[in-house]
This record gives sequence, C-alpha cells and structure tokens, in this order.
Amino acid sequence: MKELIIATNNQGKVKDFKTLLEPLGYEIKSLADFPEIPEIEESGTTFEENALLKAQAVANHLGRMVLADDSGLEVDALNGEPGVYSARYSGMDKDDVRNYQKVLDKLQGIPKHQRTARFVCVLAIVDPKGEKFTVRGTCEGFIAMEPAGENGFGYDPVFFVEEKQKTMAQLTKGEKNEISHRANAWKKLISHWK
Repeated sequence: MKELIIATNNQGKVKDFKTLLEPLGYEIKSLADFPEIPEIEESGTTFEENALLKAQAVANHLGRMVLADDSGLEVDALNGEPGVYSARYSGMDKDDVRNYQKVLDKLQGIPKHQRTARFVCVLAIVDPKGEKFTVRGTCEGFIAMEPAGENGFGYDPVFFVEEKQKTMAQLTKGEKNEISHRANAWKKLISHWK
C-alpha cells in the first residue's frame, strides 16, 4: 500500500479521506500519527492559502508528500460567512453545535430560497521537491431551518442537499461521497494527477 499523509487532526475528515482513498490502495496517516508536529496556524485569508500552509509545513517537517485540505461553509445571505473561519466560527474551541447554531441564529427569519450555501473544499498537495498545486470542489445546498441527522460532523446537520432531500448528516457515507465537496475536489485531484 502507498502511504499518504493528510495534514489534519480532524478525525471526521480522516474518516472521509479513508473512505475515498483506501479502496485505491492508500494507507492514510494523519497528524495524530505524528504528535511531534506543532499546531499549524491557519493565517491565510482563502481556503487555498490555508491548505497550502498546512501541506507545506508538514511536508517540510517530514520530508514526504502531504495532502492538506481546508474546507468550510459559505452562506450567501451572510456574505460568504463563516468561510475560512468555519471551524472556529463561534470561538476558538471548535464546537460544531455552537458553530451551526450561530449560523441558524443569524439566518432567523430568512426564507428557504434565500438560504443558499455551499460547502467548499480545497485540496493542496506538496511534495518534498517543492512541487505544489491545489484543486477546489464544492457542494451546493441550503441551510435547513433546524438540524437533522446523526451522520457526519461540522455543519452537516444543517446543510440541506436538494437532490437528496436530506441534510448532509442524514446521508449514508456512500451517498455523501457521491456528492460532497471533498469527493468533488478529490475527483479533480485524481484527474490532475493522471
């Protein structure tokens, strides 16, 4: 098996990447496997900048090829918020429920047709020779009136996918991987790699 290091401690993301990549013969390692790597500050103002910052820092530290992602939610009625601040929207402790509750509170009284949103995922690959590139995948939807579903993480319980008539957190792993922003970015990455 080929080893691929994913520059994240988020076990929800690790699980998603394992589902996508293990069938292709990759053994996935994450930052949890390398506790000596210090926390990487995500100081970029775009998903692309943050993904490259993480991938570059880990590649420099390990001298191996690294895949990093930066992803989040963009809500049109909130001028693209929470955007790059998705994980820490309600504060620095990365609380999923407080984060999506803040979005629901800000959208109170706004009708469904004005609650359009998208999940964005930017994947960055950096190898020790200095080669690097990024790809972007999205998944369009709406912010639901209230959370529903037990699967997934982050904003999944409030992100309604029109074509499935369910929130992202109500989808099976297989359904999610057909349409998710991460899966769409991964398809672009594979075609770039080929």
